Parts: sequence; structure tokens; C-alpha cells
Amino acid sequence: MSQSCFHCLEPIPSGFDGQVTYEHEQHPVCCIGCQAVAEHIIAEGMSDYYKFRTVKAGKVESLVPDQLKIIESYDNDAIQEDFISHQGSLNEVLLSVEGISCAACAWLIEKQLLALNGVARVDVNTSTHRAMILWDPSLIKLSEMIASLHSIGYKTYPFQADEEASQKQAVAKAYVRRLGVAGIMTMQVMMFAFAMYFGMFSGMDENFEEYFRWISFVLATPVILYSALPFLSNAIKGLKAKQLNMDLPVSMAIFGAYVASSYATIMHTGEVYFESICMFTFLLLLGKYLEFRARLKASEFTANLHKLLPLTARKLLNSGEELIIAAKQLALGDKILVKAGETIPADGLVIEGKTSVDESMMTGEHLPVSKIVGNQVFAGTNNHDGVITIEINQLGQNTLINQIIRLQHSALTKRPKLVEVTDKVAQWFVASLLLFATATAIGWYPISPDKAFWITISVLVATCPCALSLAIPTALTCAVANLTKKGILIKEAHVLETLPKVTRFAFDKTGTLTEGRFTITDVVTLSDSYDKETCLKFAGQLEHFSEHPIAKAFEDYFPNSRALDKVEVRSGYGIQGVIQNLNIAIGKPSWFENYESEAQAVLFIDSKPVCEFKLSDKVRNSANQVIAQLKSQGVTSHMLTGDSSNSGRLLATQLKMDSVQSACTPKDKQSYVDDWASKGEVVAMVGDGINDSPVFNSAHLSIAMETGADISKNAADVVLLRSDLVAIPALITVAKKTKQIVRQNLALSLIYNGSILPLAALGMVEPWQAVIGMSASSIIVICNSLRLLKL
Repeated sequence: MSQSCFHCLEPIPSGFDGQVTYEHEQHPVCCIGCQAVAEHIIAEGMSDYYKFRTVKAGKVESLVPDQLKIIESYDNDAIQEDFISHQGSLNEVLLSVEGISCAACAWLIEKQLLALNGVARVDVNTSTHRAMILWDPSLIKLSEMIASLHSIGYKTYPFQADEEASQKQAVAKAYVRRLGVAGIMTMQVMMFAFAMYFGMFSGMDENFEEYFRWISFVLATPVILYSALPFLSNAIKGLKAKQLNMDLPVSMAIFGAYVASSYATIMHTGEVYFESICMFTFLLLLGKYLEFRARLKASEFTANLHKLLPLTARKLLNSGEELIIAAKQLALGDKILVKAGETIPADGLVIEGKTSVDESMMTGEHLPVSKIVGNQVFAGTNNHDGVITIEINQLGQNTLINQIIRLQHSALTKRPKLVEVTDKVAQWFVASLLLFATATAIGWYPISPDKAFWITISVLVATCPCALSLAIPTALTCAVANLTKKGILIKEAHVLETLPKVTRFAFDKTGTLTEGRFTITDVVTLSDSYDKETCLKFAGQLEHFSEHPIAKAFEDYFPNSRALDKVEVRSGYGIQGVIQNLNIAIGKPSWFENYESEAQAVLFIDSKPVCEFKLSDKVRNSANQVIAQLKSQGVTSHMLTGDSSNSGRLLATQLKMDSVQSACTPKDKQSYVDDWASKGEVVAMVGDGINDSPVFNSAHLSIAMETGADISKNAADVVLLRSDLVAIPALITVAKKTKQIVRQNLALSLIYNGSILPLAALGMVEPWQAVIGMSASSIIVICNSLRLLKL
């Protein structure tokens, strides 16, 4: 019986005789804590942990008691507020995952989690090493999902910028250490190898040659058992899940060559290739390290967003005293002071003071934005030149910066169809590669047994489809990061695929083609029973409950107290309610009795029109330019507006749009889009109001303005954070460039694999050349994708 602890492998203190039952045998443990943890692991069906753990591979540390407590703490509701968001009854979390090496790892993680009861969806991004999980908290805990991933060798934790940055640094240091060992040992082994190659030991006793072989064996062993170990552990993880991953052929090549050379050394027969193995491992690690650094650059944008948040805040107490506290301790309703030059720590409303704020981190627009009492400010933005007091109205995952980060990752982790196809192709390619390598070995063995082995290794390494699996994810990651910096928030993965195919853009008018900043130009009463002041008072009571841009024109008439009952918003028509036993409504002229008018809004009392409001709205400065650019690209532009007045037709003529449909209900807008789609058109809809959310579901692509209604932003595929139409041409440019880069990446990877395969099989590629070729193809694909960050 072992005298070390079954769980933590530490010595067992005298006098303690705790035990656990594992595979029908009793095993000693060193303390009650280890006993409890071991029993929990075995009871939860994770006993394979004890079969496959290895200190050198960093597996044992993942489930020691202290870390189990940390994992279980993630189930605490107060702690979850920092990283959990909600979608109905389901919870959503973004996790950082260590150990992802290729697309097969993503497949393995998704398979492992989806097998758990309560997990609804899992999306893994191989470029950022992050996973988005949607689950039912009533059926499974977050800690159980994290423990499940730990059991197959993936260390996982909720995404937090600072923690992930330190983990990335640890990974980088590990790469450098492994590279250092491989590099130093390679130089030493090569020194002996070159001496033997060039006959420098000729004439010496054969025992000296054997002696140098043994020295080479000793020097190569740390390279294999330390530097090359991640390739083997990743391959084993895939095989345990009955999955062929990219590291399998590489591991077969490295460890196969090592075993063959070790056999030749021990048995004093045949050739040894320790120098090739060491150089082979060093070059592979160098390629992986460069690939890691390139991927890190592509994924660092969202981590940098989190780092914009300050650690402290100036909380104002009821006594008027200023107290500096940790920003994480802020609560809804807290009042905080923000001085000039400071970063705003949370979303809130300005309740005192005025200033200008730099919101470029969200919108990409570096011009300062004026903020006065009643204006919303956002966490992570910089206060320029004033002192303001704000009242917190959003915290944690509900802040705008966290919504941006979450939606960006959602877009990155929801893989487009093309990515799924390439992942499957890569998996089948590995299987075909193993069969081809076997056929190569069989074909070469009768000709030259010595060459057969090394030619097979060259085939295994040279044709590993790493570049193919990286071709699309890296391009999408870079494109989404670039667009986010420009103030364009991509919510769905299909956007960059769909946009280059769009043939028709449909625009709402109010708040989209126009700024949505209405002013009242004329009030015309239609009944002697109600004067202008009474009509404006009624209109203010109603519009106070509306999110439509027209409502802002009546801000001066918003009531101090509510006198309205039975308020109901009728999408596409207006808003109605009851006041002083009168049924009042305000909205489009044709709402009741098919009343016709050129006014933008009409007040109805008991279904009778009593007042017309004529309003003016400024056309967006960029509208003319955007419509012209779309036309130059062969894309037609159309207006779908609920406005029944002639202003829509006049604006469409002014902007030279291809068609205009006025007085549209939400259903009418859907019908037009459905009709276009049935004729083979690919339609993008741009809008901002509540009445646009239904048509967003019918359009192939939907774009919402940030200043629009929440329901339209929730339904949209893209949100323009600057609410500026000029972002649309930029979005199209990046989408088309992404499509071009993806095609280039796929072409480069397929050309490389297609050309290197016959050359390697014919013995024209040395193993070290194969390593350089495989690493170079991956690095070229990633560097090509990084060009998207500079558009």
C-alpha cells in the first residue's frame, strides 16, 4: 500500500489512517480534507482524474481542495452578478479556457458540456480561448460544468480581464521555458550529431560512439518528457473522447522517433535521430508560440475594454461626506462624484453638474460628448472638464460596456456554417492523413526500411491541417474586434457572411435617415372644445410613456405627476390612455376613421381628431453620402416609413432613393421585405423604433441605431453605437475584406497541404523541413487575418 496520499500525493502523517475506496481497493489519504474531496470526485463519476493525472502536465493542481472551494464559490449569487447574464430562465456565462490547441478541442469541450443535463448551448472560440455557455440554473450549477471540463484537462474560469491577462502571461512563460529547454538541448545534441556526421570521431574506439549516443539520449529525454509533453497530452485528450485532433500526428512523429532512437541506443543497432527530434520539437514549439502571440493580439481588444473600468469610486453619503470605495461595491441608487479627468466607474444619470465625456471606447468617435443633468453616462468613459454627480442605474453585466463585450463574444463563439464545415473537413483530413501515412510506410519499407520511418514522420507533420482550422476563426475574430473599435457592434455570427450578399437596403425614416430630434413647428386645433394648451397637456401625458423619437418633441409638456390610466402602446399607430374619463390617443393620422392629414401626429379624443401637430426633423448629414455609396456598389435603397405625411416622399426624392412606402404598419414592412426576399433579393433593414423589431426578424440582416428603442436593439443583428449611417459603408468594407481574407486563408492552407503531401510521400521533404512548413502555413494564415485589424 502506498505511503503517499492517494489524492494530493503528499506524505501521510503518522497516526492518521483515513482511506478512500477506488476501483474496489482501499487507498490512504493524508487528511480529512483530501478524503472528502477524493470521495466527492469518485462519487461524481470523475474518477478518471486519478487515472490520467500527471504533475508535469499540470493536472493535479486543478482539483485540490482550495481550488474546489473557489470553483464552488462561483455558484454564489452575489459573486455571479459580476459575470452572469440572463436570457429568460437561462443563465449565460463567458469562460476563459486554458489548453485549447485546435478546432478539435472546441468540439471536445462542446461535447463534454452538452452531455450534462441542463446545458442548452455551448459555443467555443478557438482564437480567443473562450467559451459561451447557456444553461438552466435549476438543473445544473456552474461549478459542476467547470469541474466537468477540469476532468478532461481544461482549466476553466469566468472571463475576467485581469485574471485572464495573468493566465496568458503564465502560458507565455511556459512556452518560453519549454522553448528554452528544447533550444539548449538541441544545440548540445546537434554538436555531437554533426561531429559524428562529419567523421570527427573516426578512428576512435566504438565505445566512444556508443557513449555519445547515450549522452544524446540523456539530453533528448527532457525535451521529449517536458517540452513535447503538451502535444501528447492534447492528443490523449482527443483519443479519450474518440476524437482525432491536430496534435495526434505530431505526437506520433515525435514520440515514435524517440522510441525508435532509444531502442537503437539500448540495443546497439540501427541509427539514432535524437538531434532531429530535438530540433523538430523546438521548431514546433516556436511555431506554436508565434501562433499564440498572434492570436493574443487578435483577442486583446475585449480584455482591454474591461481594463478601462476604474478600481475605485467616490461615493457620496447622505451626510454629504465623500467616501472612496471599491467600484465593485457600488449599488443601484448610489450617488457618486466624478471629477475632471477621472474615469466613470458605472452607468448612471447625471443629477448635478455638466461636463463633456470621451465615449470613443464605445463609439469610435473621439469628439467629446456634452453631458448635462438628466443625461446618461457609461462606465469606462472619461470625464473631460467638469465635475458631475451621477446616480447609478446599471451595474455588473447590465452596464453598456459589459453588454458590448458579451455580445461581441456571442458573435465570435456562434460559428458560421462555413466554420463548421472546415472543422469537419479538418477532422476527416486527420483521419485520411493517418491512413495515407500508413500507406506511405508500407510502400517505402520494402525499398528502404530506414527511410520509410522518417518519410512517414515527414508526411504526418507536413500535412497536419492546423492552418485550415485557423483560416476562418482568426479572420472573424479580427474583423469583429476592428468593427467594435469603430462603434459597430456585431451580435450575430452570420453578419459578415451575409453582408456581401445584400442586394437591397431598406431604411426606416424617423430616427434613422433623420436624427429623430423633433421640434413642434405648428399646433392646429380641430375642435372648439379644446385649446392648444389643453391639447399639448394631453399629448405630454401620453408621450411621457413613449420611446418613439417624436415623444421628445413634447418633453416640455411632460407631467410632474401621473394622471393617465390604462396606457397602451399600439405598435405602428401610437399610444393611448384614459384621463378624466376621456379616451385620448396620439399617433398617425389614419389611426381612427381613416382621417387624412399631412401632420406628423394627431391627437384623438374618443376616436375623434381634435388637434394636429406639425413637426420638423433634421436629415442626418451622412444620409446622402451613404445612399450614394450603396448605389455605386449596385445596392438599391428603399424607405419603409410609418409616417403618412408627404415628408417621407420628399426625403426619398432628396436622397435619390429607389422607392418609398409611406404609412406602413409593422406588418406592412414585413410584407414588403418578405415579398423582396421571395424574388431572390437579400434584404438588410435599418431602423430604430419599436415598430421596426418585427421586420428585423424577416430581413436577412437587421441594423439598429443605438439611440433607438431597446426592443429594436435586442432584435437586431448589428447595433451602430454612434447612431451614424456612415458606419454602414465601413461595415460593408470590412465584411467584404473579411470574405476576401477567408478565401485567401483557405486557398493558402489547401494549396500548402495539397502540394506538400506528394512531396513528403516521395521522400523529398526532411522532417525538420516539414515542421517549418507546417508552422509557417499557420503563422501566415494568422498574420494574413491580422490585416483586418488595420482597416
